[in-house]
Amino acid sequence: MREPRAELAERIAGEVTLSDDPGATLRKWREEFDVTQTALAEELTVSASVVSDYESGRRENPGIGVVRRVVEGLLAIDERRGGDRVRQHARVVSSGFDQAVVHDLREYQATVPLSRFYASIDASQVVAGDAETIAGHTVINSVEAIKRLSSEEFYRLYGQSTNRALVFTDVTRGESPLVALRVVTPTPSAVVLHGIEGDALWEHAPALASADGVSLATTTTPLKALLDALREFP
Repeated sequence: MREPRAELAERIAGEVTLSDDPGATLRKWREEFDVTQTALAEELTVSASVVSDYESGRRENPGIGVVRRVVEGLLAIDERRGGDRVRQHARVVSSGFDQAVVHDLREYQATVPLSRFYASIDASQVVAGDAETIAGHTVINSVEAIKRLSSEEFYRLYGQSTNRALVFTDVTRGESPLVALRVVTPTPSAVVLHGIEGDALWEHAPALASADGVSLATTTTPLKALLDALREFP
């Protein structure tokens, strides 16, 4: 099996090279790594204006040499910070999912209070469940999961244990019941619907409350901020 670092480097380089707007894709990945233009420029020993010019399209499309340097720079910065982005990529790859479907999948070394998990992503509980603690989380693109995953693949979203929180991103009110139905069997400890307010779920709350003690919560925290918070959790 290839090293996660090499796989991630290839993915970033491929996206930038094939993009209709390479500068915007470079910016996306820099922001995904939470690296400022100044920090990246220092890593590449260029001025911040050079990075800005590539991202804005003021310079010609970056060649493969520039793309390689940027990718290696981002990965080097991540490694000095502890390698969180590479580890996140490795977790999703090892679970057999595309990151377009699963944004993050992690097991904790010890169980943590569900209330603390909710607080970390600014989630509001709509229906109380039976579990007070969880042992992991999975962050899933709700639309892609519904469209692309088979029933068997859906089981793999639970990682090592169903005692976890499943966070479904980009949920609309119309999708909420469908998402809930898909996760009833097997039953997770908690489901968090991202992108809607809790008031939008009240008409479905009775059915969800009877779903084998599942805790239900909602959050409107922007996805990037949510994933950043979970990288620091627990």
